[in-house]
Amino acid sequence: MLTRGGIALLPHARACLAAAAAAVVEFEDRSGLLGGSLTLGTVGGLEGTCVPHLLGEYYRRHPGVAVNLVGASSPSLLAGVRDGSLDAAVMSAPREDLSKVIGSRVLLRDWIVAAVPAGSRSADRPMTLDEVSETPIITYGTDSGVRGFISDAFAAEGLRFDVAYATNNVALQLALVVENVGIALAPYSSPVLLASEKVTVIPLDPPISFHKVFVWRLERNLNAPLKAFLDMWAELAA
Repeated sequence: MLTRGGIALLPHARACLAAAAAAVVEFEDRSGLLGGSLTLGTVGGLEGTCVPHLLGEYYRRHPGVAVNLVGASSPSLLAGVRDGSLDAAVMSAPREDLSKVIGSRVLLRDWIVAAVPAGSRSADRPMTLDEVSETPIITYGTDSGVRGFISDAFAAEGLRFDVAYATNNVALQLALVVENVGIALAPYSSPVLLASEKVTVIPLDPPISFHKVFVWRLERNLNAPLKAFLDMWAELAA
């Protein structure tokens, strides 16, 4: 229990701690020895993108920053950026416009493709959504940002979108395809999709495209680790 004197001094103590923390950040910034932490949210399937290279380069430049990677679905990641529990996130761009308080940069453009058992069909001819709708569909759950793009594409063609098996784990989707459960609809950039010899990847007609983006909360004073990451990205993308 704090005494009355302690309670009276508490605001001053907090102010001193805040000033000390700010002084440490300023010293690290001026000396080039950046510290602190960076919490990044990530969707799955980023192994084959530039994200590992960006994180590797960030480590080489700022080894004193502790980077925490948090995996979740795109809607959950966006909510985390908005409420401040995440500094930034790599996710599927939402179908609606991002709010004015969220900044974004495009990481890559991706496409949804169909995965069927190897040898069951040639990859030379695209598969129509009408054909897909006639088979059991294996794809993402309703908590995934990607699923909305797929369901919208089927609706635009006047087709029902009935999912037989839903999982956000692409490797499990493909395992179900190998077991002849149905056709998987997954992003072309997924490393496990491109590496599997047990499935054939077929483009869709019409194509279903979406973007993966890097998002962060726009604030007047970004924390130093996030600002350093954004500056590095801008430099490498130039």
